[in-house]
Amino acid sequence: MSRRHLPTLTAMQCFEASARHLSFTRAAAELSLTQSAVSKQVAQLESILEHPLFRRVRKRLQVTPEGSLYLTEVRKILAQVEMSTRYMQSYGGQSEVLNITTLPTFGARWLIPRLNGFRFRHPNVYLNISNRVEPFDLEEARVDVAFFFGHGAWPKAECIKLLDEATVPVCAPTVVPEGGIEDPLALTELVLLQSTTRPEAWHDWFAAQGVYTAHSYHGPRFDTFSMSLRAARAGCGVALVPRFLAEEELEAGQLIVPWTFSLASRDAYYLAYPEHKGEVGKVKGFIEWILEHLEAPTKGRGDRRHADA
Repeated sequence: MSRRHLPTLTAMQCFEASARHLSFTRAAAELSLTQSAVSKQVAQLESILEHPLFRRVRKRLQVTPEGSLYLTEVRKILAQVEMSTRYMQSYGGQSEVLNITTLPTFGARWLIPRLNGFRFRHPNVYLNISNRVEPFDLEEARVDVAFFFGHGAWPKAECIKLLDEATVPVCAPTVVPEGGIEDPLALTELVLLQSTTRPEAWHDWFAAQGVYTAHSYHGPRFDTFSMSLRAARAGCGVALVPRFLAEEELEAGQLIVPWTFSLASRDAYYLAYPEHKGEVGKVKGFIEWILEHLEAPTKGRGDRRHADA
């Protein structure tokens, strides 16, 4: 189909509003058009699609099965257009949106505490933070900065190493036998909580100590470290997690390390950004802030002190 024969956004808006109100008159009032203009736009859309979108039943509109199917797609298109337009309206203006993605638990435990005060140094930059676990294209997703765990490589991106990782087993104090844990294999009696994103974690941890167990892959499986930590606190078993993500519970005594062996990972946590955005003000400012705040935030430090940083 030639692009000249594609439906216009106006036609899609008229169809969507008419389907929502089941009335050309109400749709026209919402869109500040005449009733005949809305009806004509919908008729043109039906002509292009070669399918009826509405039935007229007792002077009321009824969406046809074809219309219902098309309505779902039209709403996606209109939502995408609106989102893209708002994105461009914010780009380069006095107020800018910085799109950030992060791993769920890393974002909640490590990143967010380090954002305190950023707004005072960069009052015109608004952070839009979302979780992503699966690989994606930075440009297609319109992401300015991504935090990830891996080898430090991302297509068409610059990567900055932030911190290494070492995993330790953690569990609630109440699940440990009175005499303590005498060897790593004893942990299998506490139930090994598994990680969906790291299915080899327990196997590698035992192997690094020269130990083998058929139970390495057995146990409840969780999508995020946050869920694993919560399950461990609830006494569901023992979780194998990066120690820095469990510091809050360890300091509070809600979790303990029943066997002190720590396995250093070959991978690390990185910050990535598109190659061509390195000199974009909002991206550059955010990266500088993160690098200045790699160390754990000082407890009790207020926003205003960050503002003077």
